[in-house]
Amino acid sequence: MVVLGIESSCDDSAAAVLRDGELAASVVSSQDAVHGPYGGVVPELASRHHIRNLVPVIDAALARAGVDLSEIAGVAVTCGPGLVGSLLVGLTLAKGIAQRRRLPLVGVNHLEGHLLAVNLERPTGDPLPFPFLGLIVSGGHTGLHLARGAGDYACLGRTRDDAVGEAFDKAAKLLGLGYPGGPVIDRLARDGDPKAIRFPRATLKRGRFDFSFSGFKTALREYLGRHPAAPEALPDVAASLQEALVDMLVGGTTEALAATGAERLVVAGGVAANRRLRSRMSEAVAAMGVEVFFPRPALCTDNAAMIALAGAPRLAAGAHDGLDLNAEADLALGSPWNASA
Repeated sequence: MVVLGIESSCDDSAAAVLRDGELAASVVSSQDAVHGPYGGVVPELASRHHIRNLVPVIDAALARAGVDLSEIAGVAVTCGPGLVGSLLVGLTLAKGIAQRRRLPLVGVNHLEGHLLAVNLERPTGDPLPFPFLGLIVSGGHTGLHLARGAGDYACLGRTRDDAVGEAFDKAAKLLGLGYPGGPVIDRLARDGDPKAIRFPRATLKRGRFDFSFSGFKTALREYLGRHPAAPEALPDVAASLQEALVDMLVGGTTEALAATGAERLVVAGGVAANRRLRSRMSEAVAAMGVEVFFPRPALCTDNAAMIALAGAPRLAAGAHDGLDLNAEADLALGSPWNASA
């Protein structure tokens, strides 16, 4: 079975081909250069560039896989959450392909794609067993989800304000480091002292597993107002702010692992490529006897391979969402977690 995956939830135009569960091709066109001057994603520009990029990206994925549209058995496309204009570009194109070729079409939750991305590097017949806890960390999302089975997810908590990737980007903008902020801060931090500056760690009275990063951004701005960062001080600032963000993620995740009793953890999303997060999280959960899984960096960021993978079982079972499938900017993944369930 050959599945075409299409992803356009934010600023990356992506297409992938999955053949009998194996990844045959994955192509991603980044818009970093487009949004860099603004220090963040501009939704209107993202939508316009998806219109220009998606068809060539799909053509490239098909060519790399050595297939054409006549061999595609079904289409899986991101339908949410994300920027609604960007989602609609990918969804409309997927509908056009499905209608013209009379193919089944399934909508995929972008967050489910991230949770399942680790299976792209596992044997087809040996996916990561359920249940597991998933920490999704990216520029648009930060949340903890208990994956109890295929399509069965419970949201334990999520950010109240900024996503952690957004916090990295805003920190980099304050420091004049450019966009995207996460990779450049990660590089700078390797030469810095994570204990040089004590930035605050948010603790929430309500929402046991929720996160908050807006106060961190304010604290950094106030610190820089008092201590303008000289070039030689940037590594220490980067290491210290990165440590604060990682501390909050590790602390919330280990508490959720203890509460759920999960024996496996998946860390996914663009920020999962951060080296300090990988190191600190691996150490913390190993001490609890928990296995941790990270997708390789290329599969941490937005991609269509994870969308094809998440949609393939539904297509194989004969599912078809139809041409009235719509984009949902705030599409939730699963129901709220009930500790007694």
